[in-house]
Amino acid sequence: MPGPATTMRLERLTPAHLDAVEALEEAGQLHPWKRAILARTLADDTLEVWGAWRDATLLGHAVLAWLPFEAELQAITVAPHARRQGMAGMLLAHLVTRARQDGAERLLLEVRESNAPALALYRRYGFDEDGRRRGYYPPAEARGGVREAAILMSRPLAVRAVD
Repeated sequence: MPGPATTMRLERLTPAHLDAVEALEEAGQLHPWKRAILARTLADDTLEVWGAWRDATLLGHAVLAWLPFEAELQAITVAPHARRQGMAGMLLAHLVTRARQDGAERLLLEVRESNAPALALYRRYGFDEDGRRRGYYPPAEARGGVREAAILMSRPLAVRAVD
């Protein structure tokens, strides 16, 4: 007999979700954001933090920052056991829609050059490489290693009228 149906939903996160976001960061990030940074992020009016939930479990979150004329994806994290299930794509599609609704002309992001799954996702959603920041990210290994480049990407959102 099948188990109870699970429901997926997106919800804007608030400071009340801090514990769940911190647990997700610890489980899903090589270099997780610290609790104080997460608390400030959740309370910041210039940021939107969206969570992907299955029933009562936070499985992913994404941070959208508002800039003049643009928006920036500052982070996207999915729990390791929930990866490759479309969660990051669902969050990204939502942020593209939010940025477009609020009139952003472009959505920006940066990603670790070795993060092949994220690069493939971003390309699938229409992002193109704009440049690189060499030596930007700390080494993936805890001890030693080489700093990695950040790949800068963007996706146009608004069509401008031609003069």
